[in-house]
Amino acid sequence: MNRFTKFAAAAVIIISVVLAIGVWNKSMPAAYALEYTIRANHGVRYIHIKDFIKPGESDPKEFWVEFSELGEVKNARLNFPDWASADGDKAVVWKEDKAQIWFKKKNTLTTVKDKTVAELLLKAMQELSPKLAVERLNEQQAEGKVNVEIDESSNKSEPIVVTATYPPNGSNPGRRRILLVDRATKLVMAVEFYELKNGEYQQLGLTEYHGYNQPIDPAVFTLDGEVPADAMRIDQTVQEVGLVQGQLSDEEIAVEVVRQFLQALIAADYAKAGRLYSGIPAEFLEQKLAGMKFIRIVSIGEPTPSTFNNSLNVPCEYETEAGGIKSVSQSGIYVRPVHGQPGRWSIEGGF
Repeated sequence: MNRFTKFAAAAVIIISVVLAIGVWNKSMPAAYALEYTIRANHGVRYIHIKDFIKPGESDPKEFWVEFSELGEVKNARLNFPDWASADGDKAVVWKEDKAQIWFKKKNTLTTVKDKTVAELLLKAMQELSPKLAVERLNEQQAEGKVNVEIDESSNKSEPIVVTATYPPNGSNPGRRRILLVDRATKLVMAVEFYELKNGEYQQLGLTEYHGYNQPIDPAVFTLDGEVPADAMRIDQTVQEVGLVQGQLSDEEIAVEVVRQFLQALIAADYAKAGRLYSGIPAEFLEQKLAGMKFIRIVSIGEPTPSTFNNSLNVPCEYETEAGGIKSVSQSGIYVRPVHGQPGRWSIEGGF
């Protein structure tokens, strides 16, 4: 079987992700919907998920998740291809409330202390829960918001097909979801998404579910051996990054971060400048700017919202000197809240 559907995305940070939800027919025999499926999904400890945006034409997003006996996220890995990330191809490994993000194009490894990844993953897995799906479908059917059909082929090797179609006068007009349920295990194998265009349902993408309760190699949950020795390493768990927002508005703190960053460069205080720039090591910043002297701030403009990691873009001009030649440079510096350090803002990019 090779059927594809779109997996609705995320992220924050890192890591931002939202998984497709399952739906079942209210008229389906209770033994199947409430006993077999719930029992099959109870106590899932491992799962491997693939999310395609263009089936057969692009690499999928991939997720490997290990849950504890209590159903909490214990370990997780997320691989994002170029199309799924504003930062380009990257891998995220989460465990023990820490996330390591390997930005491949930037050759940078960043470590942050953040529970967000685990919380989003757990919520996503709960959204996949058959119990929640049945409750949601019952509500939708009672309100006339969805039409559900069940197709159990006489061919026992074929999956059970659950089709949920949203009427044109509902909250999701022209939408259709198709679940493929394994006949033997009663587990969801895939969820397909469709949209009605020009009188036909066109497939948007696919989310596939693999490896239910098949132990995942511990090596999957580490970046050891993947990150080059010359990569820049930023560890936000051992330092305070950026500035405290205090009573300043989002726009005011974004401007203040940029101002103090440029002032630190003028004073050649690379340690402070690095802390303001996501925690970049001072020696790296000094090496990157070797031969350039920052003279003065020419202007700092009004911040505007940016789609780049939900940041604010702060336009600025500054005068520099290199090789005895002075010039004025322009930048649009991205500033956003610091992951895992509530109330603090730092530079994310753009310089």
